[in-house]
Amino acid sequence: MLNVSIVLYKHAPAEIALLVDTLRKSEVVSTIFLVDNSPSKQSEFNELDATYIFNNSNLGYGVANNIAIKQTVNKSIPYHLVLNPDIAFEPEILQEIENYMNNNAKVGLLMPKILYPTGEIQYLCKLIPTPFDLIFRRFLPESWTRKRRARFELRDTGYDHIMDVPYLSGCFMFLRTDAIRRVGMFDRQFFMYPEDIDLSRRIQRKFRTVYYPNVQVVHNHAQESYANTKLLFIHIVNMIKYFNKWGWIFDKERRQVNKEILQRQKC
Repeated sequence: MLNVSIVLYKHAPAEIALLVDTLRKSEVVSTIFLVDNSPSKQSEFNELDATYIFNNSNLGYGVANNIAIKQTVNKSIPYHLVLNPDIAFEPEILQEIENYMNNNAKVGLLMPKILYPTGEIQYLCKLIPTPFDLIFRRFLPESWTRKRRARFELRDTGYDHIMDVPYLSGCFMFLRTDAIRRVGMFDRQFFMYPEDIDLSRRIQRKFRTVYYPNVQVVHNHAQESYANTKLLFIHIVNMIKYFNKWGWIFDKERRQVNKEILQRQKC
């Protein structure tokens, strides 16, 4: 059994209705939380088969998800799925993921194969990032950083087998509730962007964080911060907070974990 949280910001009810309908077709889904950070309330969300929570302010992605995750923890629901509104999938995959998690108690976080609507793979299995990977790279020509980006995104793995990955995307985070109890929820200091890196890191200290390509979802990823100056500023500010927390140059854990992942990749 699992709960699901979907954070909204100016989303159309008709768009979210399709996702709620997909989730309701799965026998393993219990409560669906629609946590709305929009400036105004939309009563149409109350008509969906979900629990609608209007925050009356933009709390950020992680803090909004925490509202739902806290209820999952308090009610001892075994799993919680953090889901972007722009995700599509077949409902049967949730049962398969739950079965895998049930049979692999050391897995605290799982992400399936993520595809673009075109069918191309989204390379969202990543090493623990350095400041270059998250901040400086975006201001350089793509041709200068192509090789390093491929290494950072573990592209040589082929994305065709189950593997342990220290940084999994926040667009689809299948979480074991016991892992959240051990390491905590999303860090409130991050408004958006690095909250999934931070949570992945904390979980992988005590549990496995797994890429599971046996099932797949489609993510209509827009990379809005590349086109929106305001979002770019928010991105950079929150990345600075992330490196202030974990370390800019001197991050021994990052160095050790990434070394182990790359060595395992060569085997």
